[in-house]
Amino acid sequence: MSEIPKRMEREKTQAVMIDMQERLLPAMERQAEVREKTDMLLRGLQILEIPVTVTQQYTRGLGPTEERLREAAGTEDYVEKLSFSCFPEPAFREALEAHPERDAVLLFGVETHVCVLQTALDLLTSRRDVFIVCDCVDSRSRSDREVALRRMEAAGAVLTTAESALFELLGRAGSDTFRSISKLVK
Repeated sequence: MSEIPKRMEREKTQAVMIDMQERLLPAMERQAEVREKTDMLLRGLQILEIPVTVTQQYTRGLGPTEERLREAAGTEDYVEKLSFSCFPEPAFREALEAHPERDAVLLFGVETHVCVLQTALDLLTSRRDVFIVCDCVDSRSRSDREVALRRMEAAGAVLTTAESALFELLGRAGSDTFRSISKLVK
C-alpha cells in the first residue's frame, strides 16, 4: 500500500463482493439502492474484465448470494467463510493471489461495520491498496455504516462510488467499452 492514495488501474485492480446473500440483504437499511448500484458495478466490472471474488458468510444459515447479483458477477463460484474478515480463509487468499499483479482491491458488500471493515483492515495490513465502494456497502443501521466508513478511511482505504470507480478503471472515452459503461450508468 502506498502512502499517497493512488488511482485504480484496470490491469492492477480486482474486486471483492462480500456476503450479498438472500437472507442478509433484507435486513440492510438501504437494501434497494445497494442492490441497484451493486448490480451496475458488477456489470461494469464484467465489461472491464476486472476479476471479482464473491464471499458468502455461513451459507447454510444466510443462503446463497442473491441471484441477480450472482448473475451480474458472472460467476457461480464463491468463498465460504465463517470468520467475519475474509482474510483468514485460505480460499480467499488463494483467490487474491490468483491475480498477483492486481494489488488494488475494490471492496463492497455487507455488513459495512463487520465483514467489510475487518476485511479492509486485513487487506491494508497485507500492503494492498483498498478502495471502498460507498454506495455498494450497507449495514442494518446508518450509524454503524458511517462510523465504519470513517474508520476504514482513517486506516488508509480510499472511498469511492460505483460510477466513479467504473470511470476511473475505464480511464478514457472514445471506445466501445466507454459506450457500454456510459449506457450502464445512465
